[in-house]
Amino acid sequence: MARRTRQIGDLAKALAQVAPPALAASWDNVGLLLGDAQSPCERVLLTIDMTDEVVSEACELRVQAIIAYHPPLFDPIRKLVKQDAATGGLFRAARAGIAVLSPHTALDAVAGGVNDWLADGVGDGERRPLDAASSASLREAFKIVTFAPAEVVDRIRGAMSIAGAGRIGDYAQCSQSFQVDGTFYGGPASRPRAGRKGKLERVAEQRIEMICGPKALPTALAALRAAHPYETPAIEVHALAAQPSAREGQGRLVRLSEPATTAEIARRLRKHLGIKRVECAEASETITKQHETIGICAGSGMSLFESAADAGATLFFTGEAKHHEQLAAVRRGCTLLLSGHTNSERGYLPRLAERIAPLVPGMAFTLAKRDRHPLVDL
Repeated sequence: MARRTRQIGDLAKALAQVAPPALAASWDNVGLLLGDAQSPCERVLLTIDMTDEVVSEACELRVQAIIAYHPPLFDPIRKLVKQDAATGGLFRAARAGIAVLSPHTALDAVAGGVNDWLADGVGDGERRPLDAASSASLREAFKIVTFAPAEVVDRIRGAMSIAGAGRIGDYAQCSQSFQVDGTFYGGPASRPRAGRKGKLERVAEQRIEMICGPKALPTALAALRAAHPYETPAIEVHALAAQPSAREGQGRLVRLSEPATTAEIARRLRKHLGIKRVECAEASETITKQHETIGICAGSGMSLFESAADAGATLFFTGEAKHHEQLAAVRRGCTLLLSGHTNSERGYLPRLAERIAPLVPGMAFTLAKRDRHPLVDL
């Protein structure tokens, strides 16, 4: 049987599997940004920045897609013309039939992504996100609570389960119930199942709790009412807060198994990133100190510096920082290491290709040779 021709949509799904869009920062723009999901795709070029030089390389290689770590479609645009410096590359890609995709902060946040890769270069130890993402493993957004006589609890639970409530991962019919004392006073038009109207009644009941996703909520509530023996059952619907992930989110806080000096950590980073120099703003408190707790964020990560410092980090590594941010870090007693923005990201591209390729057999992935850090040493 002939293998189905791979499409841009297949590549987009594979990228989403490696870097789930739900993990991206709220301000970001990730996924398929330009192109037709149904167009065939055999060759893909990976780059950090989709510069004019990279677009020319893509056209020469006749690729059908570019995965650009930094999304070239980010701010709203008012024109898309070849001569425009900001959007000319997008115009050329569109005219050549080249799709453009970006993983950006979703790839930073995912377990095994860019920030975990940077943490690998710093050293062994425990790690957690500096800004934890909400867990994508739980689909439940609500908890339904009701009260009923013990003899009908199983009936209500079963009806709600069929309607989609009470599902956690691979488990169904999940619920909690415990005995409570209920009271009611029926009005003149009421028809109570137990007791009499016009009198305060006390009944032994079971409190039933079941979680439920947003799509199943209306059906689950209708099933509850249909199975409930009371004329007007008491029903509560509680919105549940998202659960933070212990492994996914922006930045990383690393507690080294063996503390290391600033010079040793800088040496490890130079080797890991394949660069010759790392800039350092050394806090006087840490000049002779070995660091145990280290904050990390790829790219321009100073928005997470305070979180790292509050967690006890004495060293923070990121790609770039403004002058006054550097001074603020030193005043806080935290040493700052800077590699250059894209130097903290580019070394991950080979690993990204390795992670996507098995998901789309038949596609060939190439790293852009004309993608480079914009600054050079003179």
